[in-house]
Amino acid sequence: MGAIVNLLQSCFTAQAFVNLATIAFGTLVVYVLNDWYNQKFGKKDPNAPPMVPYWIPFIGSMIDFGTNPVEFLTENRKKYGDVFTFLMFGRKMTYALGTEGNNFVLNAKHSHVNAEDAYRPLTKPVFGEGVVYDCPNHRLMDQKRFAKEGLSFDALRTYVPIIVEETTEYFKRWNKKTGEAEVSVAFAELIINTASRCLMGKEIRSQLDETVAHLIHDLDNGFQPINFLFERLPLPSYRKRDEAHIKLTNVFLNIINNRRRNNDMDNQDILQHFMTATYKDGHQMSDTEVAHMMIALLMAGQHTSAATSTWALMRIAHDPEIRSQVYAEQKAIFGDDLKPLNFNDLNKCKVLDNLVRETLRMHTPIVAIMRKVVKPVNYPESDIVVPAGHYLCASPIIAQLSEEYFENPMKFDIARWNNIAQDNEEEDEAIFGSSGKGAKNPYLPFGAGRHRCIGEPFAYVQIKTILATMVRMFEIESIPGREFPQPNYSKLFVTPETPIPCKYTRRD
Repeated sequence: MGAIVNLLQSCFTAQAFVNLATIAFGTLVVYVLNDWYNQKFGKKDPNAPPMVPYWIPFIGSMIDFGTNPVEFLTENRKKYGDVFTFLMFGRKMTYALGTEGNNFVLNAKHSHVNAEDAYRPLTKPVFGEGVVYDCPNHRLMDQKRFAKEGLSFDALRTYVPIIVEETTEYFKRWNKKTGEAEVSVAFAELIINTASRCLMGKEIRSQLDETVAHLIHDLDNGFQPINFLFERLPLPSYRKRDEAHIKLTNVFLNIINNRRRNNDMDNQDILQHFMTATYKDGHQMSDTEVAHMMIALLMAGQHTSAATSTWALMRIAHDPEIRSQVYAEQKAIFGDDLKPLNFNDLNKCKVLDNLVRETLRMHTPIVAIMRKVVKPVNYPESDIVVPAGHYLCASPIIAQLSEEYFENPMKFDIARWNNIAQDNEEEDEAIFGSSGKGAKNPYLPFGAGRHRCIGEPFAYVQIKTILATMVRMFEIESIPGREFPQPNYSKLFVTPETPIPCKYTRRD
């Protein structure tokens, strides 16, 4: 018995720990070297896309990509061409870049690649079951149709005065004649305020400063890079995300039940539209699906519109010429007394429109548009075959920042849009910039193909109305000594590095 005790004790000596650490380190070194050898000399699929080399197994190029994805993709495109693969946390990410690459990804057959498998782990816990990427593709197409019908030309007309009212009310807190304020916080809150008022209905907007605001914050924390890698983890942020989803679902269900109980069915908001929507197979959306779609609608455009608005205002603040042009245009179109904004005249604000377009060109909030490959796909006019199991990605910002398509692409130049031919868009899309529908267009800030963003019309109206209202109320300038903000790539959506203060002066 004593011998056994002595043996156990010896296992826990300092020397034993050193030995174990040495063995573990040696094993890791062997594993790394073996992985490196296989990369360099192992048998390769001659038709697979070229692979970006890496040193750390499993992790791969995740750190390099995450630090600056635009730089990473641009540099590797120079080395390997438009199509290449890199390892990221065990996943093989294949990027197809340029206009041909965008078209390849965004117009790929749904039977070969799909967005559902790529995004479901990220979106299902936030949006809920049965909607968006947690349902068959034909159901998703119906749901997008419902939402698009609720964002009609006539609906957008009614949103302009609502957004003006919300913006004017919000910026009463900037109450000094001259002062400084944090821009990122203002836009994060204002985008939610205006979206909820226009799209969600009067009940949600009335609760935004109380019940709903903290729920949105907790759900928002479910859109982090770690959530893409792990759908479920025993972490506080995951627990709060799940609790917020349940509570916000119940908020919408209570509103739906109250409307039905009180026969309050004459509302013009999208909530009412969803409540009466019917799928092509004849089934009506369930109340739970309606609630989940409302959450999806609320969350989907929050980051992108807030980031775009912030970038655009910073361009106004840091460039006196842009600042002067935007305000002069307001007076030219609306008169010296600045009559109230309206949809038709807002459409005539070409300087403002060009500002938003150029902001989206240089500061597109989403770097990667992903699909999951379920059947091998051949890249056109090449021998490259992307294997099943890969994540196939487009990155429109690479084309948008390429001199192949834009002269002096790293210069922020709103005048470039005066010379770019407009696509033949339908009348109700004329206000929404020159974002082409075709996936080969070099300017795709809202994507293309079957999953093109349906919120593009509302986003343009929302952003332009907010900016126009702000330049009417204030002269916005940069803080002396502060440089233009750099992009923050640490989140799923590219935002300016905070803090982002500006100087404001109230106009008489």
